[in-house]
Amino acid sequence: MSEKMLSAGKGALFLTALSAISQVLGFFYRVVLSRLVGAEVMGLYQLIMPVSSVIMSLTAVGLTAAVSNLTSQHLALGNRRAADQTLSACLKAFFLLLLPVGAVVILGSDAISVYLLGDARTQLGLILLIPCVALMGVENCHKHFFYGSGVVRPPAIVELLEQFVRTFAVIALLVLFLPQYPERVVGLIVTGMVICEIFSSCTLVILYRRRRRPLTGRGEEGRVRRRRIFSIALPVGLNALLGNLLSAANSALIPQKLVEGGIDRSAAVSQFGVVCGMTMPMLSLPIVFLGALNLVMVPRLARARALNRPAEARKLISQTISAVSLLTLPCMAFMVVVGPDLGKAMFHQEGVGEYLFPLACVMAMSCGTSVLASALNGVGRQRTVAVISLTGGAVQLGFTLALVPLPGVGMAGYVAGAVAATALELGLCLWQVVRATGLEVRPFQWMAAPGLAAALAGLTGNLLFRVLKDSGLDPVPAGLATLAFALILYLAALQAQGVRVREVLRLD
Repeated sequence: MSEKMLSAGKGALFLTALSAISQVLGFFYRVVLSRLVGAEVMGLYQLIMPVSSVIMSLTAVGLTAAVSNLTSQHLALGNRRAADQTLSACLKAFFLLLLPVGAVVILGSDAISVYLLGDARTQLGLILLIPCVALMGVENCHKHFFYGSGVVRPPAIVELLEQFVRTFAVIALLVLFLPQYPERVVGLIVTGMVICEIFSSCTLVILYRRRRRPLTGRGEEGRVRRRRIFSIALPVGLNALLGNLLSAANSALIPQKLVEGGIDRSAAVSQFGVVCGMTMPMLSLPIVFLGALNLVMVPRLARARALNRPAEARKLISQTISAVSLLTLPCMAFMVVVGPDLGKAMFHQEGVGEYLFPLACVMAMSCGTSVLASALNGVGRQRTVAVISLTGGAVQLGFTLALVPLPGVGMAGYVAGAVAATALELGLCLWQVVRATGLEVRPFQWMAAPGLAAALAGLTGNLLFRVLKDSGLDPVPAGLATLAFALILYLAALQAQGVRVREVLRLD
């Protein structure tokens, strides 16, 4: 690991650039996938993906957080031997956890698909998820070791190449074997995911072994190492597990509750696929920077904590929140303007833009919540994040149970629950970050200035977009012209309010 570590700003910039390419490729993949398989199969695919998240949270999520956090701390103190010991211990723990969990899922796939997911056509996809998760665990442990070391280039490039492999593998399998029954189509999609995970996990293991250097430091006693891993992995894993269980329950219940409200089963699965498999991924398209910022911020917070530098941690958290607001709010404003036309052009589905505005608000609040939750994880408050996530998930589930079955409400009840749950999580995370770090709340810098500028750009851009379309211009050039005008107006509005964009986005 002799490669020079990138600074937070350069690391975030590099990850953002690769994430932008990856996000565009992933969006292209989802568009082609939705056209090949249709809204109903997309709904079935969305039913099994929360199961993958649940399995990962049971086995890998907490361990990968421990790898990133502890690797950063060990290297900050010059103990490279302990960092390698942490990775090895986490990989062993992952497979010990996956063996019984995978056996239960495979043997009980019939009952899970019928009684828990409510659709027997998901069984084949469930079985194929297990080898996929096994490879994902190996990949993520090594990836977070790199990120914890401050070496962002290898895992980021591998992740980008993984997108290419997945896109090619899934589309090639579908082109070769379609038409098929919906269950087999879902199986083909998951098989393509397995192929791409083989590539990424093997590549990262090889890169890790090639970059190993003579170990320095005294290492760490096994009992102490296990206790430290457990103290991070348990609350993070529990948080992910409870949140993903609630998400999986919510996903499984939505089509069932829509049917209770008088909608045909096929139409219910299609509605679910449109909102969760098309609209939400479309809104996440511009948010290419969030993962990069979080991956860079958490190890730096852990390092600041290990070196007892609270002022450095507060500055990093505040600047990251400002950067996320500065980037997220105009993206969501623009997507609200062009989203209906973009969704119709990309997915050939009229309903993609139906709940665009409230879901854009959900996405913006989710970005802020994600940063604040990562900050809490970075300063060792994993249990707090778990409680907040569980509370938000329970609120969302309550809305689904109470409102989705009502005639005339349907998916609007789910959307209302998403708004309420995300707003609650955002408020609770902010409160806990302030308590944990002494962070000074800056409402103007974090919200008012970028919010007002984004609202001005969005409203004016909406008017311009409609005028250009009414004058006979196609949606694509009209959208590009609107984007250019709105961006200039947004930056001008920020400048008029005294916000220096360069300083906020530098993240030094």
